[in-house]
Amino acid sequence: MNTSSLEEYPAVGLGMEYLIEVVQELSLARDLNSITRIVRVAARKLTGADGATFVLQDKDHCFYADEDAISPLWKGSRFPMSRCISGWSMVNKKAVAIEDVYLDDRIPHDAYRPTFVKGLLIVPIRTINPMGAIGNYWRHKHKPTAYEIKLLQSLADTTAVVMENVRVYEELEQRVKDRTFELEAATKSLEAYSHSVSHDLKAPLRSIRGFFEIFHERLKEEDLDEQQKDAAHRIFNNVNYMEKLIDGLLAFSKMGRQRLSKSMTPMESMVKELCSSIKERESSRSLEFDITELPCAPADPMLIRQVWTNLLSNAVKFTGKKANSIIAVGFKDHGNRIEYFVKDNGAGFDMKYKDRLFGMFQRMHSQREFEGVGIGLSIAEQIVLKHDGKIWVEAEVEKGATFHFELPK
Repeated sequence: MNTSSLEEYPAVGLGMEYLIEVVQELSLARDLNSITRIVRVAARKLTGADGATFVLQDKDHCFYADEDAISPLWKGSRFPMSRCISGWSMVNKKAVAIEDVYLDDRIPHDAYRPTFVKGLLIVPIRTINPMGAIGNYWRHKHKPTAYEIKLLQSLADTTAVVMENVRVYEELEQRVKDRTFELEAATKSLEAYSHSVSHDLKAPLRSIRGFFEIFHERLKEEDLDEQQKDAAHRIFNNVNYMEKLIDGLLAFSKMGRQRLSKSMTPMESMVKELCSSIKERESSRSLEFDITELPCAPADPMLIRQVWTNLLSNAVKFTGKKANSIIAVGFKDHGNRIEYFVKDNGAGFDMKYKDRLFGMFQRMHSQREFEGVGIGLSIAEQIVLKHDGKIWVEAEVEKGATFHFELPK
């Protein structure tokens, strides 16, 4: 319903059917301006009045926020509660019906003489702790009927509920804005932290590496006994490992802030390209990739490439002790979603630890068995979740693992 459609109704006798339509429209209002626009028109039409006003309580004043009338009334004006019939209605928490305004001592007659008003009906918006009032006015003496009072009070009661809902809605909206601001501030802090990690933590590691290389050059490895050699290698390997941890932490942090830029991504050609690069890099190994025809999917090409890279690299790493490494890549169509998988015949793991697998720096095998810092799967999970997808794994010790990820079509 809109304002123009109200003209289709006759001036009187609209009754409850029309009130129901107004209530339905009010239920969709999300701001005070929409409420006042709907109510000022509906209030007049419900009783066939010559004018209607929407009044808000503004501390100890009545603010005439809006009106719909045959000639101007008091729109935009403020009057003290004690000198205004709307204020009387709010203070006394009940309707006011006056047949002739000039015969009622509660009416400030001077304020009414410039207007057409002779008879009126005022009802409070909410009888417990009123927040405003709705007024109806007639250009002739008119004694409002009990039915007219009931209709207008029903409209006012509904208006009170909607105004309270709008207030709650605006508070929630403001909370969202505040949380967004806090999130942006936290993101900036995280960026500053990332810079600190990159500079303040890696700088000492570079110093350690540099001093170690000087130390190594002077002593020469052949001048060291076995225990000293082992200690030297441990220092060097731990520095490398720490640098990888920091790089992984930075990569994870950066991934969380990166925005998606989706397009139809050719999964098959991407996977084949990655597998070809891996075979060149691992030319000394017996690596077999079994790649089925993979459908395209809406995804961020750069980010989803990282998922494939991490899953394929994982499969290659954990099949490293197999004489023949076999890695299968395929898909399953689930209607509105598509599932991709990477299956290997590698070391696998005990599924009772599966909940730890996608955690940062979580490992199923020791550093001596398989190198790595345990960040790749965390990044893969974060990327898939950003695509509104999910990722999971099935595995068995010494019988390999299958990583699945699912994306919306």
